[in-house]
Amino acid sequence: MGRRLPSLAIALACLAPVVAHATAIEYKTAGDCDGFPAVPLATAPGLCVGLVARHLGFVRGVAAIGRDVYVVDMGGWGSRKGRLLRLPEGGRGAPQVLLHDLFQPNAVVAGPHATLYLGVTGQVLQLDPDAKDPAASVRVVVDHLPTTGRHPMPALAVAPDGALFVNVGSETDNCRGADNAAPDPTAACPETQQRPPRGSVLRFAPRETAWDVREQAPYALGLRNSMAMAVLPGGRLAVAANARDAIQRADPKLADAELPHEPMAVLEPGADYGWPYCYDRLVPSPEYAGHDCKGKRAPDLLLPAHAAPLGMLAYQGERLPGLAGKLVLGYHGYRASGHRIVAVALDGGKPAGTPTELVGGWEADAESHPKGAPTGLVELADGSVLITEDHNGTLLRLARAAK
Repeated sequence: MGRRLPSLAIALACLAPVVAHATAIEYKTAGDCDGFPAVPLATAPGLCVGLVARHLGFVRGVAAIGRDVYVVDMGGWGSRKGRLLRLPEGGRGAPQVLLHDLFQPNAVVAGPHATLYLGVTGQVLQLDPDAKDPAASVRVVVDHLPTTGRHPMPALAVAPDGALFVNVGSETDNCRGADNAAPDPTAACPETQQRPPRGSVLRFAPRETAWDVREQAPYALGLRNSMAMAVLPGGRLAVAANARDAIQRADPKLADAELPHEPMAVLEPGADYGWPYCYDRLVPSPEYAGHDCKGKRAPDLLLPAHAAPLGMLAYQGERLPGLAGKLVLGYHGYRASGHRIVAVALDGGKPAGTPTELVGGWEADAESHPKGAPTGLVELADGSVLITEDHNGTLLRLARAAK
């Protein structure tokens, strides 16, 4: 077995209360959505959204094993009070706290042999949630991930062969220095020279001992913060990254509201997608105006600027109309392009076309619902899709509407 978790104070607490996370506006429900109270959101034809659970904290990732649903409550930015929660019976059961005092937990995914992988700041953990004492089953599988800067929390995805993909987010917005100083355009960005490089994706084959991230060469580079990750049926990894902010500060002629787009790609092993030197389809960043981007790889699809994709899955079922074989993606962003769920078609195994909106109309409405804040997605065995929301502390369910 790998190295046990060293110093985090985690404990089984199945009967511990779940602390409420209140929002200014709560969901008002009316009617039924496939067995759950329906919330009044705009959905694509044949779909509805139900409210599964509320007051779950600063909830981020979501996973499912059988009838049990697992979500992580990050606790807040910089918090070491994060928790792993279990909601039995597809979310119908009362939440149970399995682990607590975690350092900014962000991602949870189902692993081999009914285990869970849990991404916290600095590490990836594995545990058996059905063990008599789940806390005693925790082991470190990936260690020494970065803990500094703007994007230290890892996103995770698991390949069919058991390999674990881990996102390593950037330390700054676009290689800014101390006091937000512009980078030296004649030198390599220091972040890209770290081990592992910031703005990269790593791949770890399954093994009994813990991986040190410094052992592995990056699987792909030049991706500022790939918080949306999904493994396709053939084993390839699709990502959607959060691109930079405030591009107009580096070049007033560029419109921050429109640029840069959020890049989406099925990753080519060893490829460099350009961050921080290039953006969109290999346009030199204003800080690196003379950079030759020809050696970088362009993304497959450009998503709206500041959509902030945070969760993605490759839909495998047929229950939800029009989604078979597509990618389902959450936009967490608070600007006009964000707060919605979309579907992206695959053409020749690559994302293509214009995303189709599945859930929208998610601007705050005091009479019906808060602004949407989707963070994690998971498909259940019945073909429905669970959606977590961090700022609202809720778990929602996208399901087939009654005819």
